Amino acid sequence: MSAVALIMNLFLSTLLLAALAFGWRLERRLKTLKDSHDSFARAVADLDTAAARAEQGLADLRAATDEAAETLSDRIETARALSVRLERGVSASSTPMAQTDARPNEIVRERAEFVRAEPAVTPRSRARVDDDLFEPATDAGRLRAISGGRR
Repeated sequence: MSAVALIMNLFLSTLLLAALAFGWRLERRLKTLKDSHDSFARAVADLDTAAARAEQGLADLRAATDEAAETLSDRIETARALSVRLERGVSASSTPMAQTDARPNEIVRERAEFVRAEPAVTPRSRARVDDDLFEPATDAGRLRAISGGRR
């Protein structure tokens, strides 16, 4: 073989090795890019799941707020009605004794209606999310000391 052919073969083999090294580096970078793309896709899926849970939580909160507003308005109406009855009872009790003796059955009936008209306690519905917030696993005895606290 001639010297020119040998130099050309060495030059071509050097170029082939350089192309092989660049291809190997490119393959590593593409693999890293694919892995980061997969992790980004998982992060987007997790974010989508979290957003769906947040939307459900907001819907539960909105429903609980509407229910509380309705219950509160019912209790306010009941309180107003009881206030009117109480005012009637107070004004009736301030009348002279001779007038009250004439109608004792009516006064007893009004007082019985007043006692029966107290609103019934309705159970409060909650979202499952509230369980962690409002029912601590420890120190439940503290809630018993509070009037109306859960047991």
